[in-house]
Amino acid sequence: MKKLNYYLLLSACAAGLMAFAVKAAAGDSTMPSCCGGLTSSMAEANTNGVPDLMKTCPVSGDKLGGDMGGPYVFSYKGQEVKLCCKSCKKDFDKNPEKYIKLIRAADKTADQK
Repeated sequence: MKKLNYYLLLSACAAGLMAFAVKAAAGDSTMPSCCGGLTSSMAEANTNGVPDLMKTCPVSGDKLGGDMGGPYVFSYKGQEVKLCCKSCKKDFDKNPEKYIKLIRAADKTADQK
């Protein structure tokens, strides 16, 4: 019975490695990353809020849509918020008003141009 369990575990690991290799070869955008494999489809989410016109993450300062793919988009009290990754959401949640002020200030600047 122990040998059977080992063989089953080994075959499951092999199948997982094969699936990972296929994704890597295909250049799949859902590859695992520090941000949990977020995809660019999150940037297309309909938040039904005031648009966020910032080109950088208000939390980290990183460029949106850079190496990590599309931004993580959500709505906070009617304001669309774009962060570089889901990990920045934890910091945003600690002091959301600070970041909302940054977003709205940038939006006003963009509207004046």
